[in-house]
Amino acid sequence: FNMLASCKAETNTWSPLFFSTDEKHIVTLLADIILPTTNTPGALDVNVPQFIDLMYHDIETKENQDLFKKGALTFAEKFKSQFNAEIIKGKKEQFENLLASYFKISDEASKTILLEQKLPFENLSVSQTENYLLYKFLLSVKAYTIFGYFTSEKVGEEVLNYDPIPGAQIGCLPIKKVPNERIWAL
Repeated sequence: FNMLASCKAETNTWSPLFFSTDEKHIVTLLADIILPTTNTPGALDVNVPQFIDLMYHDIETKENQDLFKKGALTFAEKFKSQFNAEIIKGKKEQFENLLASYFKISDEASKTILLEQKLPFENLSVSQTENYLLYKFLLSVKAYTIFGYFTSEKVGEEVLNYDPIPGAQIGCLPIKKVPNERIWAL
């Protein structure tokens, strides 16, 4: 609970505990791409990058921390080769273009990538290593972005149905008669 409560810092002023400066920039832009601000709060509005930083600092295993660092480095290298610029100078539009090349792929390629993600890192061939690290990083950022977003207080109270003192339980209520179609926070 302390970790979730500590994610109320201002977005621009936080100092990461686990991320490098480049990783902070990458994760911030990726979180904003995954869940941008619309008529509902976005990932940056609920401090998802800070949440991910804390998760990797306090919760993740050393092995996953190392894979994250290697994957972020791989992403930065791909960015540099495609845009001939350092990752820290990367713009949201450039990140979107790069992500499209990794996620707008065939169903067969997606299946192969997901199967590779289940393999232990040691069992991969040299040709599979780069893709494994890259997708391990991107899928981890995506999963933690969604997890951090939907477990945040602001989303729980403003986006999802929130009733801290629920009323009576009504069994077998037809879904059409449910007054609000939003998912419940509690």
